[in-house]
Amino acid sequence: MPNEQLADLTQPQRDRLAFVELRVLFIGEIRRQDLVSRFGIQSAAATRDLALYKELAPGNIDYDPKGKSYVLGPDFKPVFDFPPERVLSWLTQGFGDGEPTRLKPWVASEIPSRLAYPDLDILACVTRAIHQECLLRIEYHSISSGRTEREIAPFALIDNGLLWHVRAFDRKTQDFRDFVITRIKRPKVLKDAGVEGHERPDQDIQWTRIVELELVPHPDQPRPEITEMDYGMQGGALRMKLRAATAGYILRKWSVDCSPDHSLRGHEYRLWLKDHLALYGVKNAILAPGYRIPEAAPSGRAGAATN
Repeated sequence: MPNEQLADLTQPQRDRLAFVELRVLFIGEIRRQDLVSRFGIQSAAATRDLALYKELAPGNIDYDPKGKSYVLGPDFKPVFDFPPERVLSWLTQGFGDGEPTRLKPWVASEIPSRLAYPDLDILACVTRAIHQECLLRIEYHSISSGRTEREIAPFALIDNGLLWHVRAFDRKTQDFRDFVITRIKRPKVLKDAGVEGHERPDQDIQWTRIVELELVPHPDQPRPEITEMDYGMQGGALRMKLRAATAGYILRKWSVDCSPDHSLRGHEYRLWLKDHLALYGVKNAILAPGYRIPEAAPSGRAGAATN
């Protein structure tokens, strides 16, 4: 789309067209009601927006009379250049879905940049498969197994603080696993391949299990009252509930000493997990700093969930 064609539109129009593109690319479809609900416009205005997008970007969207929605066209070419952080913010937090323009901050701030973002075309295939509840065929590259072909049933994105993962049932291993999105190549959404009952998220024990953790100031660090202030602790502790599938990631990101005898040393270990047995049976607990599998635990019970 020539820049001058966009320039002739109002900012609200461009924001709505950007929303159309986001929905179709990353969700796989958009209905007129999606525009009505998101922007508070009339149905007639939503119809005009969809017609305008089709006119300005031929081949990007096709009308599906069966589903009464517009779906991703086979010749899709993005109109807007969305920064990955904006896309991930929209997918996971539900805002930031207007035209990708840089806004002047209200106050001076500096946020460290990530080292890596997933390729948006690959991310789009993953999120469409999640939304449409269908299989995704991928070429996956892992440190342990190298290059493999897999069919997975993805259902959620996970940010471990360093890399983005997709949680999915893996038909190759017949287990639920986390796949690093940057290691996925040549994804293909298998629209006609349904997800079996045992492959759905409600069958993922690590996903459905909620663990309750109590974090306290590290006993071997000075001035615990400062740690209590920094983390907004109540009664000298920070109590949190996490999915078992994400617990190891978060404890590692926060540098929480998870050893039973608070034996880790270093200024980064300001928090201590008061009861390390709370992680019993959590597969990715092995990622938590200092965590040791209790002697009574069956062999392999706490194996890592990542690939």
